[in-house]
This record gives sequence, C-alpha cells and structure tokens, in this order.
Amino acid sequence: MASATDTDRVHLRRAIELAGRGRGHVGANPLVGAVIARDEIVLGEGWHERFGGPHAEVNEIGATLYVSLEPCCHEGKTPPCTDAIVAAGIARVVVASDDPTEKASGRGLGILRDEGVEIVMAGGDLDTTARLLNQPFRKHARTGRPWVVLKLAMSLDGKVATQAGDSQWISGEESRLLAHRWRAVLDAVIVGVGTAVADDPQLTARPEGPPVTSEQQPRRVVFDSLARLSTTSRLVGSAAEVPLTVVVSRAAARADTDALEAAGAQVLVATGENEPARVCSALDQLGAMGVTSALLEGGPRLAGAFLDAGEIDEVRLFLAPILLGGRTARDPLEGQGVELIAEAHRALSFDWERVGDELLISARLREW
Repeated sequence: MASATDTDRVHLRRAIELAGRGRGHVGANPLVGAVIARDEIVLGEGWHERFGGPHAEVNEIGATLYVSLEPCCHEGKTPPCTDAIVAAGIARVVVASDDPTEKASGRGLGILRDEGVEIVMAGGDLDTTARLLNQPFRKHARTGRPWVVLKLAMSLDGKVATQAGDSQWISGEESRLLAHRWRAVLDAVIVGVGTAVADDPQLTARPEGPPVTSEQQPRRVVFDSLARLSTTSRLVGSAAEVPLTVVVSRAAARADTDALEAAGAQVLVATGENEPARVCSALDQLGAMGVTSALLEGGPRLAGAFLDAGEIDEVRLFLAPILLGGRTARDPLEGQGVELIAEAHRALSFDWERVGDELLISARLREW
C-alpha cells in the first residue's frame, strides 16, 4: 500500500481539524472532516455539520479526497459516501483512521478499491489524532456503552468536600465555565443522588457566549437506587425542557418511580448484585438510547463504583490551591479500589494546564 506524502499529511491534518467543528452537533455519529485538493491546491473543504446532515465527503467532491474517517458504505439518513465518491470519479482517497462499526469497518475501503480507487491509510500520529477525536463514537461502536469522563475538583490535600460536606466551590469560576463547555458537547451529565439532593443542581450547560440550544443540552442522569429524588427538585421540575433519566435498582418502591415518571422523568432499572454491575447495566441501557458520551460529576461513592466497573475512560481533575484537612473530609473516590499498587489503573497519557488559579490535570485511561 502506498504511503502518505508530506502534502497528504498537510491536507489530512486540516481534515481532522475540520472534523472537530462538528463536536456537540452530530449526535451518535462520528466527527468527520474532508479536504478536496489537487497537489497543494485546496479545491474544497467540508465536515459533518449536524446529525442527519450531509456527511463530510459529499459536501465537496473534487480531485483527491482527504478524509479523517473511512467513508461510509451503508444507507442511513443520507446515501453512502462511497457511492458519491465513485460517481464523482475520485481516483485517490487518503484516510486518517478506520471506522470500527460492524456495518462499516473496512467495507467502504474495499468497495472503493474494487472500483479502482487508490486508498492510502496515513497511520502514525495522524491515525492517533483522528482516533482520539472520536473516542465516544469508537467506544460506543465497540461496546455499546458511552465514553465516560470523570470530572473532579480537589484540594491540594486530595479532598473534594469538607468534613461537614461542603464542596461549593472548590473550583474557581474559570474552571466551572470550562466544565459547562464540556457539558455542551457531551451527551449526558451523571451524578449520584447524594449530590442531587445536597446541591439541588440543574446540571444544564450554561457556558459563556450564545445560549446553548435545547438540542445541545445534555441528558441529566441521576443514579438513585431507591428513587429518593424529590419531584419538587430543580432536576425533575425542568424534565419537560431538558431530558432527565433516573437510574434505580429493583429495591426502589413502585410508588416513588411512578411519581418520578408522572413528573416527566425517565426511569431505568439497573440490574446486578452490586454497584459496579448496576453501573454496567445502566450504561448498556443509556448506550442503547444513543448516549455515546457522559460527564461523570460525582459524588465519591458513584465515582468509585464506575472505577470498580472499569468504566472511567478519562479523568479531568481541577487541583485547587487550598487545603481542607479533616480526618472525615471526603476523598474523590470510594468503592472497593485495589489491593496492590500493581493493580492500579494507570493512565495511558497525562497532561496539565493552568485554568485560572487552578491546575487542570487530564489523564486518559483507555483508548478505543
């Protein structure tokens, strides 16, 4: 197979950059960008702009196609991209990354090869960059479950709340605004019922700038095994405007779950003998609903259950320049944990940056 040239890599980097513009707008679909060029001259650019809209490859058809994800070959809300490529007489397609879905993996490229189209897979850092851009899509395609980001705000001594339970606000205003931007581009925000009862949050995306549309608002998900969430809470009160899902166990009283449903909340029953098993059951059901990404915001017990279930894919930790002390102050993660350091969950990548007065530490635990 032919290798990508330096010119190919320039155009492909641009295609990956364009793909990112669709973040928060394409639903369960992947982020895809495309560039049409003849040698160094760019003839056109495009990206998958919204769910159900034209895919990137058919927004611009021209000479050589550079695309961040292998072209689709199946009929969905739009016709197969491979048909458009063949019909346009494209002679060469340069691809950054594969499509892991069963209905697409390798098939589109095979169809194009059979039609005489030269295929070049970039590999290397461009393949990695394109894969990382689509982690929610890739995990959902492989497992049926959403990609989960754990968001934490922690003091220098590793606490997320005082011994009296106060946690507002460990993080500063700039960090909180950044978290609102994350909410706006992910499918769901998840908290435990303890957080929901203590804080009575809205869990909506309220970043700076233009208001987030109702379609961009994340689904609010509350893990509430006994259905304790009050129907007078702000979460339930806004369920008609922004979707609310309450995850209960079989131990929840029917009267309480009926009251939540009557108030507009969706109730899911998570099965399993322990909290990690119920986490997996809930994620399976959320994934089946089309939820491909989620921001896990607390609290420590739920975060520990997700870790024990092996369902935290990335951690974003705001480290604040404060000390709380206190023997019973809250740690960020509870659950079972590990017995030995050798069993610890080790990050595949690790990065940090300054956000206001805090340090944002990002760690990727898994790659899909």
